[in-house]
Amino acid sequence: MTAPTSHRTHRTRVLGGAAAALGLTLAATACGGGSTSASGADLDGQTLEIVGPWAGDEQVAFEQVLALFEDQTGATVSYSGAGDDLQTVLQTRIQGGDEPDVALIPQAGLIEHFAADDVLVPLTDDVVQTLDENMAGAWADIGSVDDTPYGVYLKVANKSLVWYNDDLFAETGAVPPENWEEFVELSENLSDVGISPLSVAGADGWVLTDWFENVYLQTAGPEKYDQLASHEIPWTDPTVEVALETLAEIWGQEQLMLGGSSGSLQTDFPTSVVNVYSDDPDAAMVVGADFIGGVVSASTNSTVGETAQIFPFPSIAGEGDAVVVAGDAAVAMSDSEATMELLRFLASEEAAAEWASIGGFISPNKNLTADDYADPVLGQVAEQVIDAGDSVRFDLSDLQPAAFGATVGDGMWQTLQDFLADPSDVEGTMERLEAEAARAHGN
Repeated sequence: MTAPTSHRTHRTRVLGGAAAALGLTLAATACGGGSTSASGADLDGQTLEIVGPWAGDEQVAFEQVLALFEDQTGATVSYSGAGDDLQTVLQTRIQGGDEPDVALIPQAGLIEHFAADDVLVPLTDDVVQTLDENMAGAWADIGSVDDTPYGVYLKVANKSLVWYNDDLFAETGAVPPENWEEFVELSENLSDVGISPLSVAGADGWVLTDWFENVYLQTAGPEKYDQLASHEIPWTDPTVEVALETLAEIWGQEQLMLGGSSGSLQTDFPTSVVNVYSDDPDAAMVVGADFIGGVVSASTNSTVGETAQIFPFPSIAGEGDAVVVAGDAAVAMSDSEATMELLRFLASEEAAAEWASIGGFISPNKNLTADDYADPVLGQVAEQVIDAGDSVRFDLSDLQPAAFGATVGDGMWQTLQDFLADPSDVEGTMERLEAEAARAHGN
């Protein structure tokens, strides 16, 4: 679900750090030992260039992490932020034979694109070993293309969260649900007492893909999720039907969404958050990733961890640990020893711990615990990602060709907006998704 450039800042790099809540009940597992330390290589006099999407506080924090590498190796590393123009900037430089040493890629599909164009250098055995020692579950696989490892994921987003207004919950005696059935029941109960349960940003199609992906991962399981993502099974598969019918249990009840389906389709992402956390809130919950905390802090008077709290996306069919994620991966565009040493460092516990201590950061590094984070509750959100292990899956729409997974007015975005408008049309929605997916994949 890659947002268009006008919305992407809100989706994947809203700052403000805190993204968790005291109501999140996650076991704090201490995963110690086995971590490869940061680089001790002698790279004195060598220079490296990184191009990525980050700016502002993210850039400042990342440059602080890079300073550790420079101190330990003697190398000089420069970083430049390309923002939402990252793909264009990289393609222009590649065409001109002026690739940076390392690029930071926010879309797994873009890694596949550059790998297919033969502009990426596979990770060396030393880097892969460091990944294996540090990264939880499926993260090494997420950074691979056709079993060839290219990406080191260092900054990720947990997209399997539901944010709620704790004041409204306290007023009504509501408690976070344990599963999907309780989530639907909770929503119906809130509606019965005159509170709009959910604020849905239907105007931004990527928000609806986040809903679908969480439900599909929960109902179909990780293996089917992978098959659908790679179009090994069609969008007319029975598992898609189950997911859409499950979504319709919420989307098909107008009273469960602020403004009903028509109002939701006119609500953008930032507004959906403000609806829940304004001084006079209009709704009790909003489904979204940890970066919603940045919108809460920047646009409301609510405080994350107090009024603004979260619970994990409700478990369906026993898949409670499954988590949908997004993230930024470092990939090599030069094959120098210094480049690989930098990637090995970025995969290390030391690099992750440095940024975690600064804030505004979630790592897939299994050797970090909540105590390593500047905000311990944000650390708990990171532990949810780590605890998901092999059930963590990358944002499905970000794995698609852009024409299908990331285009305003087309593909997944538009089709799910149409489904929100008419949740009874399950069969037609499946057929349209399959037709557009087949065209985008060249089938």
